[in-house]
Amino acid sequence: MVSKSGIGSLAVVLLAVAVFAVAGIGLFVYYPTTLTDLFGVLFALGAVLLGLKIGGNVAGSLFPGYNVAEVAVDGPITRDGGGGPLPSSPRSTPADDIVDQIDRADDDENVDALLLKLNTPGGEVVPSDDIRLAAERFDGPTVAYTTDVCASGGYWIASGCDELWAREGSIVGSIGVIGSRVNASDLAEKVGLSYERFAAGEFKDAGTPLKELEEDEREYLQGVIDDYYETFVERVSEGREMDAEFIRDTEARIYLGESAHDLGLVDELGTRRDIEDELERRLETDEIAIEEFEPERPLMARVGAGAQQVAYAFGAGLTGLAEDREFRLRT
Repeated sequence: MVSKSGIGSLAVVLLAVAVFAVAGIGLFVYYPTTLTDLFGVLFALGAVLLGLKIGGNVAGSLFPGYNVAEVAVDGPITRDGGGGPLPSSPRSTPADDIVDQIDRADDDENVDALLLKLNTPGGEVVPSDDIRLAAERFDGPTVAYTTDVCASGGYWIASGCDELWAREGSIVGSIGVIGSRVNASDLAEKVGLSYERFAAGEFKDAGTPLKELEEDEREYLQGVIDDYYETFVERVSEGREMDAEFIRDTEARIYLGESAHDLGLVDELGTRRDIEDELERRLETDEIAIEEFEPERPLMARVGAGAQQVAYAFGAGLTGLAEDREFRLRT
């Protein structure tokens, strides 16, 4: 059965095509000049295509075909996704783009609910929290779901949604924070390199790989990790309405979806169809239509995006990607 909005959209498109077709034929066929004698038919065809595009845009505005927005978080989470005009492989998820997509969905009067697809092993701390805050701001039901991995930063984000759905075999959890450094002091000594310190502030160069880590520096860096961890526990405890001590007792373990559901880390187990049925119930409608909101990027930045999906197994925490850093912090 065709809906009223579908009939209305088709009518607007056909009307726009007819108007532009008549205008094109009139300008380029019945009133030819020397150039239009040769190219009149092509110009008329171009006018029809232009009318089709404009009519489609107008119809989409007047008769929207969706009432649920879907935003996907795929891959490691960073601030800018790795930068550069062309995509790399693997490419991380730019948090600022995700926040923009959620905010655009929130501003769209046609959108009544948000479906947040989380397939990520985690990433950087603050960018993950920015996405969580955007999900919390959304005015309407917010349902997060994962098919593969919702670990660490992904779970941080899920704590800002009303519900988290998973499959029985999904990987969920890893509520923890990790910091790491490379100790290259022995290697530097072997190749004749030495570290000479010029710094203001006792802990300014804590974590520098070309020197041994002092005990007070180790305590200082561990304290930073502990502070982030307590923030993580607090976010999950508040957002998921879970006991903070229980969260600590998970010791950043990962769980399969079925076990995570038994522990209360996941609200429901089900397929995408099950989630859509739940949204229909929540929105009190017989049928929902989902629109995928995507980043507003230049064409070249989107080239090859479909080939960048990476299978992330055993989501071991918010990954900061393998950049050469003195001290890398991940959740």
